[in-house]
Amino acid sequence: MNGLLTAIRSEIFVALHTFASKLIVLAPALIVLLQSIIVKLSTASQQARDSLLGNSSFEDSIANNAYGYYVDGLSTGLTMLGLLLVAQAAYSFSYERDIGSLRHLLVRRVSRSSLILAKFIHLHVLAVLSLLLLILTSYVFSGMFWEFGPIVEDGFELISEAEIQEEIRLGLHLAIIPIPAAIAFGLFVSVCAQSATQAVTTALGITLALDIFKGLLGNFSNYIYASFQASLIDESYLQDVSRLVRGYSDVLIDDRVQQLNLWVPFPALLLFLALTILIVQRRKI
Repeated sequence: MNGLLTAIRSEIFVALHTFASKLIVLAPALIVLLQSIIVKLSTASQQARDSLLGNSSFEDSIANNAYGYYVDGLSTGLTMLGLLLVAQAAYSFSYERDIGSLRHLLVRRVSRSSLILAKFIHLHVLAVLSLLLLILTSYVFSGMFWEFGPIVEDGFELISEAEIQEEIRLGLHLAIIPIPAAIAFGLFVSVCAQSATQAVTTALGITLALDIFKGLLGNFSNYIYASFQASLIDESYLQDVSRLVRGYSDVLIDDRVQQLNLWVPFPALLLFLALTILIVQRRKI
């Protein structure tokens, strides 16, 4: 336990004095802020054009509802956060091994498994801080630029605010669950790679490859944790929520897929973490 606490204190010290940790916390929120500003300018221009032409429709009321933009912000931020966490997880151990700083901790009787667990915990702390800032930023600026409210057509409420908020909570929950497995995957690559550069390129390359080819895997993709993450080619439930909160009724919800979303990431997390600890015990540092 003392070795783990020493390793965690080391991670905290490094986090406070490096740019990478600050980037993980701040970048997703800043990207969402920029996205919100660009989308607001674009929608304002389109609405002004429609107003001049006398065009007004149900789509105009949807365009003014903040919930859709709030979910879009969450999706964009989580995509960015997932990539940053995988890259940092792959970089952290391999870089410190390359420069020899890990030996100083080992000399202080810190076990190799404690090193891995400390990095795992540290990355989760960064993920939580980044997620909280992302949610706050997306919610505040969505409410600032648009108006939160139910989906209404011709005076009839299609979706209430309570239903919208419940779907958003579910979508966010399901999108967050795979993040620990992604962190564990990055650490696994980190201990396997020969250098920090190789670790980062391999981890990001495999992550993006899974994203690109998951559509070709059919139902088998539901047994891969990465399929449930918010990503560049997004097939997560959060993407469905983005359509639901805009009033689309053609979204098909598969309860079986949601159950797989809840359970598949945990075996992947345990497998990557166990393999990482096993390999790091055998590798020369």
